[in-house]
Amino acid sequence: MKRLRLKYILCAMAIATPIVAGVVQPTFAQSTAMGAGQLQVLIDGRQRSNDNRARDRYRKPGPVLTFLGVTPQSRVIEILPGSAGYWTEILAPFLRDGGQYIAAIPKSNPDRPDLMKAIASFEAKLAGDRESFARVAAVAFSADEPDIGPPESADFVLTFRSLHNWMAAGKAEQVLAAFHRVLKRGGILGIEEHRGRTDQPQDPAAKSGYVREDYAQALIEKTGFQLVAKSEVNANPKDTKDYAVGVWALPPTYRLKDQDRDKYAAIGESDRFLMKFVKP
Repeated sequence: MKRLRLKYILCAMAIATPIVAGVVQPTFAQSTAMGAGQLQVLIDGRQRSNDNRARDRYRKPGPVLTFLGVTPQSRVIEILPGSAGYWTEILAPFLRDGGQYIAAIPKSNPDRPDLMKAIASFEAKLAGDRESFARVAAVAFSADEPDIGPPESADFVLTFRSLHNWMAAGKAEQVLAAFHRVLKRGGILGIEEHRGRTDQPQDPAAKSGYVREDYAQALIEKTGFQLVAKSEVNANPKDTKDYAVGVWALPPTYRLKDQDRDKYAAIGESDRFLMKFVKP
């Protein structure tokens, strides 16, 4: 299996955004205003797959990225973008000219055919649209080896529905500490997760896939982050969070296949919290 050696994929963190002499860089407010319009164009853009577009009603890409404060000049590391590259399709072209998108993909493991297939699918996505993904960088990531770049080199670390996996592996604090190291002072950790019920104690291994919001906040703050804000943009009050197979009963996984599929389709994707933390 080839390991991300395509010419258009750069060594992670090796390329700095050039500064052109005599060009006045936009202010943060100007960048945010310009970025909002560009962001919507890309959300509607041809580079996105139909399957990913179909999830927009649940994932709300525009409001999520606006809440987090990503601008076209940001250096962003996304943790485990997945073979579908939902956020890659939007962030990579958004950051291509003025910022940097770094995909922290799974560390290769030939003993895991499913993992190798996912890596190959992600590579194929990038190869299929060189214009949109021209400056994508890649770095290997695992909970056992979570370092993803030089200290204080990133503006954002973004992770979507992965915290429960690191809790299951007993590696959550180690992973969060690595995120803290790679972020600049003032850098942002954006984290989305399946929101657990407050009337039940948190399972430290998060076997159901759900994590209590207060538990996650305390865990993240323990590693040195400070909470900036919370968003309810991905809330779903229909999610009862009491499924025998955990959150994976719901779309898009449908772990029970055709059993009660209409019921789970009517609920939709999980109830999720979205939090924004800063490295002080």
